[in-house]
Amino acid sequence: MLYHSLLPLFLAPLLAASEIPFKEYILAPPSRIIRPSIVYGTNGTVSGALPGTLTLAAKSSITYDFGKNIAGWVTLVVEDARNASSINVTFSESSLWISSEHCDATADAGFDEPLVLEIDGEGEYSAPWERERGAFRYMSIAAGEEVVLGDAWVYFTAMPHWGDDALQDYTGWFHCDDNQLNRIWYAGAYTNQLDTIDPLRGDALIFFQKITSASIVNGTLPWYNNFTITNGSSALTDGAKRDRLVWAGDMAIAVPGLAVSTFDLISVANSLDSLFALQLENGMLPYAGTPFNEAGAISFTYHLYTLIGVADYYHWSGDLTYLQTYWPAWKHAMSWSVDHVDSSGLANITSPSDWLRFNMGGYNIEANSILYFTLNLGISLASTMNDTSVVENYSTYMAGIKSAANSILWDDKASLYKDNETDTTLHPQDGNVWAVKSGILPTPSRAKEISAALRERWTPYGAPAPEAADAISPFISGFELEAHFMANETQNALDLMRMMWGDFMLDDPRMTNSTFIEGYSTTGELHYAPYTNDARISHAHGWATGPTSTMTIFIAGIKLTSEAGRTWSIVPQTGDLQYAEAGFSTSLGLFSSSWRFDKKDSLSLEISTPEGTTGDVGIPTGGKDGIVEVRGKGMKFRMKYKSDEYNRFWIHDLEGGDYEINILRK
Repeated sequence: MLYHSLLPLFLAPLLAASEIPFKEYILAPPSRIIRPSIVYGTNGTVSGALPGTLTLAAKSSITYDFGKNIAGWVTLVVEDARNASSINVTFSESSLWISSEHCDATADAGFDEPLVLEIDGEGEYSAPWERERGAFRYMSIAAGEEVVLGDAWVYFTAMPHWGDDALQDYTGWFHCDDNQLNRIWYAGAYTNQLDTIDPLRGDALIFFQKITSASIVNGTLPWYNNFTITNGSSALTDGAKRDRLVWAGDMAIAVPGLAVSTFDLISVANSLDSLFALQLENGMLPYAGTPFNEAGAISFTYHLYTLIGVADYYHWSGDLTYLQTYWPAWKHAMSWSVDHVDSSGLANITSPSDWLRFNMGGYNIEANSILYFTLNLGISLASTMNDTSVVENYSTYMAGIKSAANSILWDDKASLYKDNETDTTLHPQDGNVWAVKSGILPTPSRAKEISAALRERWTPYGAPAPEAADAISPFISGFELEAHFMANETQNALDLMRMMWGDFMLDDPRMTNSTFIEGYSTTGELHYAPYTNDARISHAHGWATGPTSTMTIFIAGIKLTSEAGRTWSIVPQTGDLQYAEAGFSTSLGLFSSSWRFDKKDSLSLEISTPEGTTGDVGIPTGGKDGIVEVRGKGMKFRMKYKSDEYNRFWIHDLEGGDYEINILRK
């Protein structure tokens, strides 16, 4: 489609590679060739090392640790293989599943078969095209007979549309005085890079294709990444190892994180295209992209997430042509959604599929909150399109949902919403965080109640999702971070990020030290309740990258309030931090924010926004009145200020440009 060719314009102005701030935190490799060097362990008789010469005796193996999750095709250089007929290569994201006999898993049962390289003499031996392994930290090489290797490397395949030496060319950055938070931000950005794949190499899902005659050897299952999932040269998928498919729900977290780090919006557009290509005549959008859509599952929420995806794409890109292309289909899809609203004012959910939570149905608070949120987006998009035909209708539905949800589903004793009208005991994480995010709350104070109640439920490993039984969902917890920030409970958000994403998901030795996991148990076991096979869990899942966008938007405070940042707000939240800065670019230019406390408890804020834009600045005051000094755009003034009820002082309608603002508290 023609409008995709306009996307490179959105990346201007890009920072030169030498100018990228805090580049030392970027986990993407500087080039696509990655060689193993750290030996995790050996089995049998092994001598020498790579790089160099490595000899594996018969029935011996070596396991390499790349120190982070990577992805790609492996190549081995054989120097001597007089007796060898094959070499097995296996892969694992977690140290739990290291084996010389099998890989970790992509299916619901068993382990994946090894990559077998048939050897007939000296030379290079590479994985075939369809045997790209989408994510692994550990790689084992096993020889049935003695073999001598002179070299080995992995050709990194993520971000296929970026230049071989451009994988670190981020357009955004983040830094603060807490190094763990810095690492979390960049791990989220890297996770989304790993999840961006060549669309010709999606997960084949061979069992969905009913290939039942494939051989199962030694209890291992075949795997292939050779299914075309979108048009174009790249696609944003849910996970790097699996599913390697387009899932709109995952995009709701991944796209904002991608926008503030790499700004790789063409991959987002390609993925959204593949979902709209599957829209039915009645307006319904698929649960997931092809080939998973062949399973026939229907999801009310993921249908809405696709609509949110279009709004997110337009929000960050400002690509009006794209919005115009899909606006008729968007409205048609919304008609399918509101047809579920009955006389109660709420949508009655009859489709069970969601993010693998259980018991979706009835007047579900999560689904109705997402519907409310999406209707509100529709009103904004209709204004952009000068389309008044839907505004009154959407507004009426919103009013009914808000009134009914708060009268039927709020539980005053628990300070949380019930899951639905019939279950009085389940207070879901997803529904409550979406209630805050959507604006369905009757008063702002309710957000603080929900924030406090959710915090009370935390385990030492994170925020539980009782709607999925024994599960912690980084997906829904990403929205919980937003809810805490939106409630102005900054410390709750920071504490959850440090405990869940930092101490556990990043630093636990079973993790990848680089990417974020799909889900796990409330006890800290790497067991995800919706699955029976623990080795199947993805350790690089875009829906787990919520901190990357929330740190930029809430800690640094940079929020775009209209397309591409034509209007904006900069409202930092500080918590227990002393310093933070962030920046990113859109088609309009660079947005950045840097704030710092000094020893006298005063705060300095430096901001930069593109010329021709306008915005508001909300400076944290700590609840104290004082003096503000503003310099920039040829002006300089000093005045007394009073702190508002949210402990901020506001400067409205500021023209784009560079400013320095100092708060001197009394």
